Amino acid sequence: QVQLVESGGGLVQPGGSLRLSCAASGIIFRLYTMAWYRQAPGKQRELVALITSVGSTNYQGSAKGRCTISRDNAKNTVYLQMSSLKPEDTAVYYCNAVLSRGDYWGKGTLVTVSS
Repeated sequence: QVQLVESGGGLVQPGGSLRLSCAASGIIFRLYTMAWYRQAPGKQRELVALITSVGSTNYQGSAKGRCTISRDNAKNTVYLQMSSLKPEDTAVYYCNAVLSRGDYWGKGTLVTVSS
């Protein structure tokens, strides 16, 4: 059974930092492209960052330049380090594992940026 479990969300003040983690099980993690998406209230889910099986990264949207995606294949975990957080970064952040045959999603972790 495939599981992606996100953690690290919470309430953070504007300008603060946060590191999200996604622990995967039930897949050969090192083969998968891993990605972080987010969905703000009333908006569509959008890609934040992805990292391929060989470590290439791609960043999208307004968080570009303020976040770093990384992976630890030994721990089957992908991370998203975010800094200079803004209220508009408030969203549920989802982990996604992609391979040619399909993809898997976590249930998400809520990040709230507010003073």
